[in-house]
This record gives sequence, C-alpha cells and structure tokens, in this order.
Amino acid sequence: MKIRRKIYMTAGYNTISLGTGRKEFSPKKERPGLEHYLKEAGQGTLSQIGGAKNVDEGSVGNFMAARYNRQGHLGAFMPMIDEGLKYKPSGRSEGACASGSLALMASIKSVLAETSEVVLTVGVEVQNTMKAIYGADVLAGAGWYQDRKEGHAYFFPGQFSDRAGAYYEKIGRDRARLGQATWFKNAIENARLCETAQEYHNKTADLIKTGLMEPNPKSFTEHLNVFDCSKVSDGASGIAVMSEEGLQRCGITKSDAVEVVGIGHAVGNLTEPPKDKTHLDTMEKAIQEAFDSAGITKNELATVEVHDCFTIAGVLVTEALGFAKEGEGADFVAAGNTARNGKIPMNTTGGLIGWGHPTGATGVHQAVTIWEQLTGKAGKAQIEIPADRPYGMTINMGGDDKTVVAIIYKRGE
Repeated sequence: MKIRRKIYMTAGYNTISLGTGRKEFSPKKERPGLEHYLKEAGQGTLSQIGGAKNVDEGSVGNFMAARYNRQGHLGAFMPMIDEGLKYKPSGRSEGACASGSLALMASIKSVLAETSEVVLTVGVEVQNTMKAIYGADVLAGAGWYQDRKEGHAYFFPGQFSDRAGAYYEKIGRDRARLGQATWFKNAIENARLCETAQEYHNKTADLIKTGLMEPNPKSFTEHLNVFDCSKVSDGASGIAVMSEEGLQRCGITKSDAVEVVGIGHAVGNLTEPPKDKTHLDTMEKAIQEAFDSAGITKNELATVEVHDCFTIAGVLVTEALGFAKEGEGADFVAAGNTARNGKIPMNTTGGLIGWGHPTGATGVHQAVTIWEQLTGKAGKAQIEIPADRPYGMTINMGGDDKTVVAIIYKRGE
C-alpha cells in the first residue's frame, strides 16, 4: 500500500519495563496497575506535544487486560490520563503480542483518512498479576486454544521450542544454539544501555555461557532454556501519530519526528499449524509489503526492531528479512552482524528479551526506539545512522507468526 499522505510519529515515551531483573521489582510488594502505566506513558507523550488540547483522538494497544487485570474498555481510560481528553474518541486494538502495532495502524489510518491530525497512541500490559504458569494459560489465547490440551504447560515456549527443534534438525544443534546465545548476549548488552529496560541491572559476566545453558525438559522445554525467552513484563509506551498539520499545531519540527514511509500488515490462519517450523511465512509477507510500500530494500535499513519473543524467533527474523539465507540465520547472528556495531544493528535497547515484553506495549515501544535512534535521542543506546542507510524498521508479531505488522520509518525532513 502506498501512503498517500505524509504520516509522522514523534514524542515517544517509555515507562520502566517492570518485572524480574529490575531492582524495584518484588513479587511480595504491591505493584502499579494499568492506570499507572497508561497515565505515565500518556502524560509523557502529551508533555512533548503541547498537551491534550492538541490531540484529536486516542488509540490504546492491549492484549489481555480483561484476564490479567479483570479490566476491559481501555479506550475509556484516555480521559484519566488527562482531563483534556474527555469526550474525544478513543478505542482499543488487540492482536495478541502485535496489539501495540495494531494501535499504531489504527492511528495511521485515522490520519490517512483525515479524521484526525494528532492521535495519542499508548500500548500497555500488566502481567505480573499472576504466576507465569497461570499466565501461560492466558497467553495461550494468542494461539489456537484448542491446541492447549495437547501443548506444553508453558504454551508459547513449547511452540517456539518446537520451532527451535526443527531448526536444529535442519542446520545442526550447536550452530543454532551459538546463534541463539549470541542473540541473548546482544539483547542484554543493549539493555544495559537503556535505563527503562527490564535487564538494565543485569550484571552477568559470561553471557554466551549463560545463553548456552542446556535446556531442561523436566522443568521447562526440550529445546529452549529460560534465557531464550522474553520475560513477564509490566509497562507502557506512548507516541503521537500526526499529519504535517498536526506537527505544525504542536510546534514540532519535522526533524524531531520520523516519517512513516512504508507499512505491511499480514495475518495467517490461527487454526492452522505452521507448514514449516523453520519459516516465518506471515512475517515474510508483511516485511515484503512494507518494503514495496516504502520503495526501498533491506540494504537501505540502518536498524531494525524485531519481535524476539524467543531467541529462535530473532534468528528466524534475519532470514525472513533476507539478511541471511535459509538456514544461515544463526551463523549471521553468531558472526556479530546484528550487534549494535554490526552490519545491521537490531533491537538497540534490548528488544523483547532485553528491554522487556509488556505484550500490548511492545509494538509502540519498538516505534519509540526507532524514533529515538533516527532523531538522535537514544542517549547511551544511540548508534550511527549512515547517510546512505537512513531508514529504520519495526516488526511486531502476534501469536506464532499469525498477525504481523511491519513499519518503515525515516527521519522527517
């Protein structure tokens, strides 16, 4: 789809991604709720765009607040963020772990339709309200729930353990495991540079050794260890989606915003298992749509935020993007190509494994990271953006490769 009106994102804000690993986190202490995170992220963005008076509409991304928090109707939380949002239209988008990017897509489409010039977009999730084993049953709703009885107790780790096992058979276990361990290492090293990241306080010395810890099927899964997985996270991210008129209204220069130049959105059949566990077919489709929409190739990307819910997913994304040939993604990662100083830096603030994965917030967090990188606002996590590769990309996946949104950005000019 060609974008027929200029669309911008600006004023990104992230709360802390709270969960195990953060010094502030304790399962024995009362923790902030949905309203806290929504308000912090929403106000953090509003403070950068001249306040609620400049907003036409609100958009919330969330997966399972009705189960985790017994709270639905999240669009009506917008006026709680700021009294100035009262009576302004707002709604919630849901697509499992891609809920945040679906909220962005709703905002983009509203600006494209000229029904809004400024849309406040917030993604949020609070998951530490229940133990991980019980949360696994909630998260299983992102897949075909009829598979629940036959699946692993930790449903999605089981799904991606099966993908990892198929990949081991395809290329060899040691090659694959080294790539996965390197992905983990990069995630933690990048998270250590981002103060809001869940793994910001991680002091582990030998990250490769930790990443290579042998999986224990008796306590977890057959092919993945706990370090191969993103953690349970609470948090929110906010960003404003605007037209050129919206930027002018808010007094924001184009150079302080990123322009959305390409979008891809693909959905697979939730009831069908993957035909090939070593391929992310729906993701490949969304990525190609985004490249076609933007009129660029992968070689013009400076950085990518990818959906590494598990290390094997990160490895497979390098193949879906075309940076590595089929079966060579693990080698591509192990060679350092996705590190912050590599050929194509990925997940520069830690991604889902390092920064955290508050599911409904992840797609928005990815957009905030790209906005920070392309506008030079990433602080200690900043990487170089080459003049001949000025684009950034986000890839947000819901379920086991069932809903994927890919967005391509360029610094406003």
